[in-house]
Amino acid sequence: MRSSVIVFPASNCDRDIAVALEQISGSKPDMVWHGETSVPSSDLIVIPGGFSFGDYLRSGAMAAQSPIMKDVISKAKAGTPVLGICNGFQVLVESGLLPGALMRNRDIKFICKDVFLNVERNDTIFTRKYAAGETVKYPVAHHDGNYFASPDVLAEIEDNGQVAFRYASEDGEVSEADNPNGSLNNIAGIYNKELSVLGLMPHPERLISAELGGSDGVLMFESLVEAFA
Repeated sequence: MRSSVIVFPASNCDRDIAVALEQISGSKPDMVWHGETSVPSSDLIVIPGGFSFGDYLRSGAMAAQSPIMKDVISKAKAGTPVLGICNGFQVLVESGLLPGALMRNRDIKFICKDVFLNVERNDTIFTRKYAAGETVKYPVAHHDGNYFASPDVLAEIEDNGQVAFRYASEDGEVSEADNPNGSLNNIAGIYNKELSVLGLMPHPERLISAELGGSDGVLMFESLVEAFA
């Protein structure tokens, strides 16, 4: 699987995702600086977490205007899969590749902890190695992860099956008590309508081995490798 990781000023998870991709796919990703104007031919484009441009204006807003994003958007619309993690999710929303908005966390505090998520469906290239309804553990580390959409957009997302992950208890119960940031409907990640673009706030790349505290993130990358085998 050939992959590309987009790097912005103040990205801080680009190396994490590069390690995960190389470890699980066996191939080093291309690291693409935001000032470039084209992404190498890739099976997968990843926009990593971090605090691109210091989160000025809105998280992801300035990164979404970077020169490289024109080609990312073009390739995504042509069908190249794109994965956006944390700040990458924010960039995907700001660039219009995913609907909705990511606002300040409900308690106006930075959150850094492990959370549990329900995998809503397993018929996508990102989740095919999981079981539908499976509960997994990923860490979160964000200040602006509160997912919001208008009632009409939220209904469309739900009706289309575009919700990828929901915050839940360890037992898989979805409730407000297990919602760390106030996201509508406990949404932790969503797809575009074609299921080829995924944005999520939690970090699968940070849990890829027992030494890191768990390996639930491995199956996402194994799903992608299998999809492009």
